Amino acid sequence: MRYWLMKSEPATFSLDDLAARPGQTEPWDGVRNYQARNMMRDEMRPGDQVFFYHSNCAVPGIVGIAEVVGEPRPDPTAFDPESSYHDPKSTPEKPRWHLVDVRYVRHLRRVIPLAELKTHATGALDGLPLVRRGNRLSIMPVTPEQWAFILSLE
Repeated sequence: MRYWLMKSEPATFSLDDLAARPGQTEPWDGVRNYQARNMMRDEMRPGDQVFFYHSNCAVPGIVGIAEVVGEPRPDPTAFDPESSYHDPKSTPEKPRWHLVDVRYVRHLRRVIPLAELKTHATGALDGLPLVRRGNRLSIMPVTPEQWAFILSLE
């Protein structure tokens, strides 16, 4: 099992939205960064645990936990000309973009804000991409030690 952090803007798709979905499950579609895509396609597997992170909001931070519940597969939004995620160079025969299904596990007891996480950037969270300057990835790996430390902040 691996650990991940996945970012979403709560105005677009929040942890509450995930919890309200049928089966509390949703495809994590629309990823259009090759590095993030590669992690989903090549490394994520069912059973992996995910920190759900709200970005671009008043208090960005980790709000809950989800679980990867589906094998990586092509992202159908890339093939849909009506989708804002459409990519005309991606075809069902040669897909460029992939997704995984994620299922809600729980809300954290409190939001763990990015500002608080950054105070541990030279300690327990050293190497966590989230606390590095300029990080823009929407998906990033979390080590088991970082996962346990973040949960201890709850």
